[in-house]
Amino acid sequence: MSTSKVTPLVDSYNRRVRDLRISVTDRCNFRCTYCMPAEGMKWLDRSQILSFEETTRLARIFVEHFDFDGIRLTGGEPTVRAQLPVLIEKLSQLVVPSTGKKVDLAMTTNGSALRNLSDDLKKAGLNRLNISIDSLDRDIFSQMTRRDQLDKVLDGIDAAIDSGFDPVKINIVMIRGVNDHEIVDFATFGRRKGVQPRFIEFMPLDADDAWSMEKVVPADEIIDKINQVYPLEPIVHGPEPAQRFKYKDGAGEVGIIPSVTKPFCGNCDRVRLTAEGQFMTCLFAIDEFDLRSILRTGGTDEELITEIERAVGKKWAGHQIGNVNFIKPPRSMSQIGG
Repeated sequence: MSTSKVTPLVDSYNRRVRDLRISVTDRCNFRCTYCMPAEGMKWLDRSQILSFEETTRLARIFVEHFDFDGIRLTGGEPTVRAQLPVLIEKLSQLVVPSTGKKVDLAMTTNGSALRNLSDDLKKAGLNRLNISIDSLDRDIFSQMTRRDQLDKVLDGIDAAIDSGFDPVKINIVMIRGVNDHEIVDFATFGRRKGVQPRFIEFMPLDADDAWSMEKVVPADEIIDKINQVYPLEPIVHGPEPAQRFKYKDGAGEVGIIPSVTKPFCGNCDRVRLTAEGQFMTCLFAIDEFDLRSILRTGGTDEELITEIERAVGKKWAGHQIGNVNFIKPPRSMSQIGG
């Protein structure tokens, strides 16, 4: 790599950006209602998707030039990408200049393939896992994911624990009238399994345009319901999206991602790279910046750095969900990478 100078990446609102979300595929073996339509998705051609080498080159720039200390792999469903541990091994070697430590490498998955993959992912250098599971009830799970795969996901959680991932976090998208009666059930599940629930407010990124504010279960309501059964106390909140709480009896913690009712845009330190190499400065961004074309036309690292800096310089103050000027992104969640 030809760059040597470390330059913090700061947007026009003086927010330090240092966390990269990388989508490795737009494909998924589930069809979650809040993420993608039941049918009719047009998948990217394999030639459009970044190779492992291209992904690693971009990640290296973010880590070694901009001093990023966190990378999270997403999809679609990242485990459907063939030879995923090969990419993880490449990324796990990246070293953060300011600390001299290897980059913190995490992944979000639906967990259905973890029984066969989790050991290999761990050995390749993956540090942390978030596993999506939106219901503990088989019928509701099937309704939300359009797949009867709850047993596989539960086994995937066990596989992650068996492989030594600690903590294992579980992501739960809460939707009013669908799974909001399971809030305490998930808290109990987390305490029993030793995993950390992360409750996520329903966001307007569903392909079916079924989102409404009435379907959002507010973070305060979630915490209140848990606190009534298992008393909680807050943990000091940093730049991470989750507001964290620990049980007063010491039996672990829970997190809430209040993207709608309490946006954390003012502390946002994340940017995103789609599977086909489009750079986005927000999950709800309308503008995209084509890094793949620079990669594939012989562009230098300096040209990539310039384009990344240009994009971050245009990062907006916040997404405006719930306001009249909110514009829904043209992509669904599965095409962006959460």
